[in-house]
Formats: sequence, structure tokens, C-alpha cells
Amino acid sequence: MPVKIRLQRHGKKGKPFYWIVAADARSKRDGKYLEKLGIYNPNTNPATVELNVDGAVTWLQNGAQPTDTAKTLLSYKGALLKNHLAGGVRKGALTEEQAEAKFAAWLEEKTGKIQAKADGLSEADAKAKAEALAAEKAVNEARIAAAAPIVEEEVAEEEAPTAEASNEEE
Repeated sequence: MPVKIRLQRHGKKGKPFYWIVAADARSKRDGKYLEKLGIYNPNTNPATVELNVDGAVTWLQNGAQPTDTAKTLLSYKGALLKNHLAGGVRKGALTEEQAEAKFAAWLEEKTGKIQAKADGLSEADAKAKAEALAAEKAVNEARIAAAAPIVEEEVAEEEAPTAEASNEEE
């Protein structure tokens, strides 16, 4: 039975949400699956990917073929690297401890990159909000300045008839 690691679509129209599953290649896209390996939410920035790395590695070692998008997600979370390192351990090129150390180092570096991107996005959002607030203040000040001469003219016009009325009474 040929097994594929692929995405199973959920969510509503225009808001996709995917499960990463190991499924028989002959089953429907959203049909029966053998095991749910994780989730993928492309609606967030950066995209949310939760993956059972050990489960994915087990399926890869048993011959499951990932689709192109699933392969990208497996690579993003380190499942392909862990599978590669496990192959090195089987061949005797690495010890189990060395493989775990390499994977932990890679995972630490990847987490730092993701956190840097999230921080950059939050800084960009804060900067955009500050610029919008400054622009709004400038527009409000311009409106107030433009309205001030009109108000002064109206006050002057109201005072002028009262002065004429007091002159006529005398």
C-alpha cells in the first residue's frame, strides 16, 4: 500500500486550515487517513506549523512519500533532517548522541530565526501604528487651525450688530 504524507484541508472558504496526515495514496484528499501527524495554519503570520516530528520520521523510514508542500513543512520543522541523521546513525557514521546534538543545535537556530521574524513583524506593526497616529494628529491640528479663522469671523460679525444696535438706542 503506497503511503503519502500530505495535507488534508479543513476550515471555511477563504480561511484554509490543514492537517498533516499519513494516508493511503489512493484515498480522497479529505478522506480516510492512517495517522494525523500535525497541523498547518497559513492564516497566521508567520504560519503556524505543529508537527509530531518523531511520528513523521517513522513514516518516512517506512517508505511514505511526502507531497511537495508536505515536504516543505517537514523540512521547516526538521523532520527530514532528523530522518537524514537517523540514516547516518544506522550506517555508523554518527552516534545517537551526536545526531541528537546536531538536531538540537539546528532546532535552536531555527527557533531564533522564527522569533526574529515575529519580533520584526511586531516592530513593523508598532511603527505603522505610531505613524498613523502622528498623521491623524497632524490632520486634526490642520482642521482646528483652518476652523479657527472662521470662528473668529463669526464672533466678530455677532459683535458688530450689537454695537450698531447700542448706537441706535442712544
